[in-house]
Amino acid sequence: MRDRARAVVIGGGVGGCAVLYWLARLGWDDVVLVERAELTSGSTFHSAGLVGQLRSSLSLTRMMMSSVDLYRSLESEVGLATGWREVGSLRLASSEERVEEIARQAGWAKTFGPLVLGDVGWHDGSPVEPSPRQVLRAQLERAEKLGLTPMAGSELEFYLLQETFAEAHAKGYASLTPSVPYILDCHVLATTYDEPLLRAIRNGMHTAGIRVETSKGEAWPGQQEINFRYADALVMADNHVIYKNGSKEIAFLHGQSLTSMAKPFEDWIGNSCHIHSSLQRDGQAVFAEDDALFGQWLAGQIACAKELAVFFAPTINSYKRYAAGSWAPTTLAWGYDNRTCGFRVVGHGVAKRVETRIPGGDVNPYLALAAMIASGLHGIEARLEAPPPLEGNAYESDAERFPSTMREAVAALEDGAMARAAFGDQVVDHYLNYARTEQAIFDRFVTDWERKRYFERG
Repeated sequence: MRDRARAVVIGGGVGGCAVLYWLARLGWDDVVLVERAELTSGSTFHSAGLVGQLRSSLSLTRMMMSSVDLYRSLESEVGLATGWREVGSLRLASSEERVEEIARQAGWAKTFGPLVLGDVGWHDGSPVEPSPRQVLRAQLERAEKLGLTPMAGSELEFYLLQETFAEAHAKGYASLTPSVPYILDCHVLATTYDEPLLRAIRNGMHTAGIRVETSKGEAWPGQQEINFRYADALVMADNHVIYKNGSKEIAFLHGQSLTSMAKPFEDWIGNSCHIHSSLQRDGQAVFAEDDALFGQWLAGQIACAKELAVFFAPTINSYKRYAAGSWAPTTLAWGYDNRTCGFRVVGHGVAKRVETRIPGGDVNPYLALAAMIASGLHGIEARLEAPPPLEGNAYESDAERFPSTMREAVAALEDGAMARAAFGDQVVDHYLNYARTEQAIFDRFVTDWERKRYFERG
């Protein structure tokens, strides 16, 4: 019996037929089509039933969703703004060689198959511009025209919990139990308690072709971080997606759950996703020799972070993480190896880089990297100069603040001009619609805090 019999194809649309065809040829029994990158919907097909129609046509239209009412529901409830009339007519582009490579790499589960990542396009070959991976590609093309290759490394934190995902759901995600009952940071023994799962994740990512560097306990009970070798920005974003989804699948197999939610509880330290960035030219580290370009790259990120907050902090919960003294930044200050700042400069020579400490664990890596690159390129093109580095505690400084709510982030994106110049109106309008919709949905709900505070006082 074959160990793996199920393949997952994602990319934001329901196309992916070239991918499906090659997975079928590789012998995968079931193919799952996932409509959105959040993995919130999908349909499973047996590969044998698809091969016939896919041999003659590498296009698959409206196999998942054909209901206009459902499109309208997505538009109103999820913030889908690309035009519901055409959402079902997408295709996923991925090379045959890459599909075969990925199809061999889902070694961590007998029932889970590979995540096949691709670029979403319309049937005429044009890109679906608001698709996160296409948003990132557009910025990489801008950098390429300048002879630059953005390099990045993301550091995704998560909480490991003793409850399974089903048990956490049944408890209403309340009173959850961290894997270890005390802070694990720099604790040799405590981290070994989680080692069976952590090792499975590290080994699983290794089999997926991702170079693992370290894992360590973090700043709160049950909080962990696994880091991987930096890479060019697109590869890094793909690796981030494979790791984030795969780690949850592995936790499921171990009878546990994990979350990278930015702020799971008000009295827990938030989950961060610090992103390190640098530039290469012809395979050589640019910042090792060019201090001026480094300063412009840093200055652009500082100047644009407020306007691009929606891309760094995409949920209502994201902004609960930004609290003084919490390891999460509240300002747009920068400093040398200063963890209280929004931007931390680290490394020397070929390792010199900017660490953007603003993104949380809930970030979409494609959008965050796209925003980071777009802002850095803006700094280079406008020849911006970075302000002086901050020394001391940025939380107590008068440095400009990062938005503290989704409403502030939406207002900053509405008022700005840089994002539209870098991404285009279609992308900006799409994510403005998403953010406004997210805020409107949240505003309708009554929170536990309100009940606890006002039930007797009301």
